[in-house]
Amino acid sequence: MNIKELEQLKNEGADKLPSLERRTFLRAGLAITGLFMGGTILSLTPVRNAESAIGTMPKSEKYPYSPHYSMVMRQNLCVDCERCMEACVQTNHVPAYGWRTIILERIREIGPKEKETIFMPVLCNQCNEPPCVRVCPTVATYKDKTTGIVVMDSKKCIGCKTCMAACPYNARYFNEEVRAVDKCNFCWDTRLSKGKKDTACVEACPAKVRVFGDLSDPKSEVYKLVHQPETTVWVLRPETGALPNVFYMNA
Repeated sequence: MNIKELEQLKNEGADKLPSLERRTFLRAGLAITGLFMGGTILSLTPVRNAESAIGTMPKSEKYPYSPHYSMVMRQNLCVDCERCMEACVQTNHVPAYGWRTIILERIREIGPKEKETIFMPVLCNQCNEPPCVRVCPTVATYKDKTTGIVVMDSKKCIGCKTCMAACPYNARYFNEEVRAVDKCNFCWDTRLSKGKKDTACVEACPAKVRVFGDLSDPKSEVYKLVHQPETTVWVLRPETGALPNVFYMNA
């Protein structure tokens, strides 16, 4: 299904979602960790074709938002120190049972007696065509018209958890204290709207794994990383048509 067809679909609720999208967080999390190195979850895309992954042309004036906030994960630099997760919890008051960002782990054999551990940071992918927004019956989750950030209005959330089931990245949790779904919003309310340049996770990362910025600005680091000639950049689950704004690469 192409994007134009997706846009014409009406809110169809959780019952109509594919079975894969209805999996619980734990089960889907295991599926990701078990499959991502096999290529089922990740799709490697040469940067010259990166526009097909985000649904826009690589020229700044063609991006749908300004600023068009995005994040690049230099995956091979991650050492699983979890400082990004700790900073997120403290900054955004995430309860012990919830998460806005997490690090998945994969161990693979690279020789007869050798193994390699690979870490993959994951958070809300701030999709251009977010399935979570499409299925929300109360418009509690929506894309900000200026920044494109997918945000939650807890006052409108009725706790049906349909958006949790629809999210291809299992990047949402139900906050028992406020009785509403919560997720990463690129620290919009806690940092960006207050003049901060980076998200809490980016600022806390000692290995500079995460790079955050305006993808519509050719001078920004995220733009330069995504558009490096012959650099392999990939996104998670491109087959969903969600058009994520979180990109992965090896530095």
